[in-house]
Amino acid sequence: MELRLYNNLNRQLEVFEPQDPNRVTMYVCGPTVYNYVHIGNARPPVVFGVLAGLLRRRYGKLVYARNITDVDDKINNAARELGVPIAEITGKYAQAYAEDMGRLGVAPPDVTPHATAHIPHIIAMIERLIEAGHAYAAEGHVLFSVPSFADYGKLSRRDPEEMLAGARVEVAPYKKDAGDFVLWKPSSPDLPGWPSPWGVGRPGWHIECSAMAAAHLGETIDIHGGGVDLQFPHHENEIAQSTCAHGGRTFARFWLHNGLLNFGGAKMSKSIGNVALVHELLEQHPPEALRYALLSAHYRQPLEWSEGLIEQCVRTLDRLYGTLRDLGDVPVIEPIVPVAIEAALCDDLNTPAALAELARIAGEARKAESPIARASLKAELLGGGLLLGLLQQSPAAWFGRGGDEGDDARIQALVDERNAAKQARDFLRADAIRKQLAEEGILLEDTAQGVRWRRA
Repeated sequence: MELRLYNNLNRQLEVFEPQDPNRVTMYVCGPTVYNYVHIGNARPPVVFGVLAGLLRRRYGKLVYARNITDVDDKINNAARELGVPIAEITGKYAQAYAEDMGRLGVAPPDVTPHATAHIPHIIAMIERLIEAGHAYAAEGHVLFSVPSFADYGKLSRRDPEEMLAGARVEVAPYKKDAGDFVLWKPSSPDLPGWPSPWGVGRPGWHIECSAMAAAHLGETIDIHGGGVDLQFPHHENEIAQSTCAHGGRTFARFWLHNGLLNFGGAKMSKSIGNVALVHELLEQHPPEALRYALLSAHYRQPLEWSEGLIEQCVRTLDRLYGTLRDLGDVPVIEPIVPVAIEAALCDDLNTPAALAELARIAGEARKAESPIARASLKAELLGGGLLLGLLQQSPAAWFGRGGDEGDDARIQALVDERNAAKQARDFLRADAIRKQLAEEGILLEDTAQGVRWRRA
């Protein structure tokens, strides 16, 4: 089946064919590491991680890069406020980001380039832009000349004249044109800086991604992903500087952008304070439920984040894992990816349709009676979950979340004692045990396979 992706560069669904089937390339913009990330920042790693898995399944070889921005004014400000070295801030939060993404079931990318490790690449790219007449040095700065690139604004569909007119409210005196953006800026002794032909300084944000993508993936990459809020100016500027630095070659063939998360009716943003930090959410909710929630809407659409959404996802996963628990007597077999789930993901990563198919398979499995049907449906449930990064833990681990093995054994012993009390018609003891478990947050449910328990 064909893989179709919505290419924002052309504003249409297009059949994806890599330029080299033996080496598919994808770059996704990663975090600026100065604090814990909010759940909106987790949407690109989750959804594009699903795409990475799909590409590997179809083509075998994928080189997937997701960067770390570890030189930025926000980092400088955070270090200054705490009175610590820059590296202490970036090291702490880069590690926290990796751990948080891992708990969300996000597989690490093939390459995690850090901006500070690519200063020579950045300087070399800036030098090429100056030599080609697309950039200029002024007062310790180097700026990209926007008028030198005729296609500027093509990705975001913004008219260059309108953009420049809007930018003339505040114009730095060293700019030749109001829309020109910084490639390099000078650093005072209290800021991180590197020697360059233009003095000690540090790179601008946009040039970092262009240099890192070229260093690890090549001058033309297959797919570039990120949040829709990066479309302008970040991705627009990446296209301009990469195209001009590489002699007019296409920078990225496909541009994919995920929609934003809304929280309380407004865009989730640290600047306005309406954020839900991944670090905190992971302590409050099952990580897999957070992942399910991020996949519950189509990646290009906005997603309204709420406690209700998380609770709904927990209940859905309860049903799915409950199905696997009921299939516990079916021997473990090789997972099978259902055709309908792969087809949904090949249709521009339609995760809602894939999740609906997963629920349909679980429903069929609960009704199946023959050993062959039950085995086949269990294999499809596990295979479909694998492609989505779901249902990869044991039902016991899911329902026993928040406890340890000893506590799980204690709870099971109480459940068994309650069952024995009911059989002996000692209903007073049976009710007392149910009440005790309820007070501990343990819910009991009667099924055809007997009494099941789970933590609320």
